[in-house]
Amino acid sequence: MTAYEKLIKCYECVKSKIDFEPKVALVLGSGLGDYANSIDVKYTLSYNDIEGFPTSTVEGHKGQFVFGYVGEVPVVIMQGRVHYYEGYAMEDVVLPARLMRMLGAKVLFLTNASGGVNAGFKAGDFMLITDHISSFVPNPLIGKNIDELGTRFPDMSEIYNKKLRDIISGAAEDLDITLRHGVYLQLTGPSFESPAEIRMARTIGADAVGMSTACEAIAANHAGMKVCGISCVANLAAGMTDNPLTHAEVQECADKAAPLFKKLITESIIRIGKQL
Repeated sequence: MTAYEKLIKCYECVKSKIDFEPKVALVLGSGLGDYANSIDVKYTLSYNDIEGFPTSTVEGHKGQFVFGYVGEVPVVIMQGRVHYYEGYAMEDVVLPARLMRMLGAKVLFLTNASGGVNAGFKAGDFMLITDHISSFVPNPLIGKNIDELGTRFPDMSEIYNKKLRDIISGAAEDLDITLRHGVYLQLTGPSFESPAEIRMARTIGADAVGMSTACEAIAANHAGMKVCGISCVANLAAGMTDNPLTHAEVQECADKAAPLFKKLITESIIRIGKQL
């Protein structure tokens, strides 16, 4: 079965169960999944109930779609994403983003928990993603191009839409929430980075590092979606402090940041919805 055939099969399965057309798709990163509980929920759909759909195996990722409204904006939310390090083919990792596009979403709003590489960042900061670097991670467009989604050689000069970035920046300013701006680096994981790798990341221009997001942004951009993203800096990366890194620390920091995160995401989506 080709990647496109699998995508169509998933799409038909979801449409047979859910009658809802989202405008904005939101992916919730590690420790941020509770946001979906705060919206006006209309439907939930477990990934396990979608034939052929990859399922998340990571603690803190519930593994379901939530359909509903943020204000008056119809949204589909991924409570838990699929990662390349879980052993899935890259075409499966980006299948959810492509599926949400087929369901009607025009905007993909990506979030994640990351390690801070920029020495000016601290744990708990929010970083608006202005650009990304994908390193050691297979490009999701490798293989036969899916012409039904996009062109063979898509432009990536503005992966994270400037108008959407301006909207999010304005929302943060009005809510008096400090919002950093920076470049996100995706590595494969699942091991945290070594101090030498963090020095490399800083040298090539990264401000935060993680194990997701860039591949999804590439696939969404290829499929014609407008993309934006916020990274929750859950800790300072290896070598920047004396503390060893743990997934529990990532979740704990995300939990502490959750109230401000909810406010920022909600206000941003409401403002984005007015532009669609």
